[in-house]
Amino acid sequence: MCVLRHRCLCIGSLPNGGCMVMDPKTIRNQIPSLKGDSPIYLDNACVTLRPQSVIDAVTRYYEQEPSCGGRSAHRWGMAVTRTEHAARDGISRLVGAKGPDEVVFTRNATHSINAVAHGTKWEKGDVVVITDKEHNSNSIPWRMQEGVDVRVARTNDDGRFDLEDFETICADAGDSLRMVAIGHTRNLDGTSTPAKECAKIAHDHGAQILLDAAQSVPHQVVDMQEIEADFLVFSIHKMMGPSGMGALVASEDAFNGLKSIAAGGQTVSKSTIDDFVFKPGRGHLEGGLGHYAGYYGTAAAVDFLNDLSMEKIHEHEVKINRIISDGVRGLDGASIIGPDSPSERGGITSILLDGRDPHQIAIMLDEGFGIYARSGLHCVDPWFHANGALNGSLRFSAYAYNTIEEAKQTVDAMDELFTAIPRT
Repeated sequence: MCVLRHRCLCIGSLPNGGCMVMDPKTIRNQIPSLKGDSPIYLDNACVTLRPQSVIDAVTRYYEQEPSCGGRSAHRWGMAVTRTEHAARDGISRLVGAKGPDEVVFTRNATHSINAVAHGTKWEKGDVVVITDKEHNSNSIPWRMQEGVDVRVARTNDDGRFDLEDFETICADAGDSLRMVAIGHTRNLDGTSTPAKECAKIAHDHGAQILLDAAQSVPHQVVDMQEIEADFLVFSIHKMMGPSGMGALVASEDAFNGLKSIAAGGQTVSKSTIDDFVFKPGRGHLEGGLGHYAGYYGTAAAVDFLNDLSMEKIHEHEVKINRIISDGVRGLDGASIIGPDSPSERGGITSILLDGRDPHQIAIMLDEGFGIYARSGLHCVDPWFHANGALNGSLRFSAYAYNTIEEAKQTVDAMDELFTAIPRT
């Protein structure tokens, strides 16, 4: 395990206990789905692929320790409890939280956001500020709250976050501003918001800030304390971990300010015929039996990520993005969403296709070239509707195991398809 969080020069551990160098091909050897005749997988903004260590960890729970954590005192139960703590501790270290008690496990980032949106005690006239590039999961839950005024900060024409407009909207809300809920990195185009500056503006107006970090935590250094975010949410399935696992990270005081949306088992410190007392902090927010196999997989995934250099992962993804961006920019009818520079879009290349159907292109990339990309609205429907692009975009999203060769093959495939399929 690396003792310098985020900045180790190796990734994960080899079966012999050695350290993997920062090399995509070496990483690929640890991922079963990329062995043999595997596809070029560029749909990582949706879900990442799992290393063998994560698969083995999930299997270990079901085969060797299939029991209840935090409840049972026998050896299996205690083993599950220890693994659950290891998973919380790993998440805490990964994002710069103060400790494992600041981590609530959820099903995914969507569940985490809903826990805050539905758990906050709103008053009529409270204002929530979001942006025009939010995932539906960071828009709809706020709009569902009765009496809450949701206001939208717009993007500049060049695709960058407009901090001045954001500050004006917050100032106009004044004392009514209750929550700022923004994507740290957008799944639409890979652009990032100036989170620390946004947090300061929110706090200056007495509001809290929630960062949807589903697209940032797996790809770059995220330090919650340095940013001064009140809530940080993300999905484990986007960081080499199991499906059905997410995290909500916050302080004990922030957790105490939320109502439980899943009260029941393990959420109370006392329960009688006539009364009950909720546990403080995270304790009242995790009702019911936990996703124990998910805890095992999460602990393994975080071990894998805690041993890698997030800076180097980000640099590598930008290299992949630059090759794809440079290759498709000159194609007839293709335009990249967001700023021109790949360095501002991380590992995401999202392309509008004027006169061609992105779904058709995605299918042909798969069937003709073995390239897996994403087509559609990417759950950012309002942005596409506002920009008249109802067919959505074609999105390539890279991760640590994608190679330069794959990026070049993707460019060649796009060039061939654009030659074969005329614009309508």
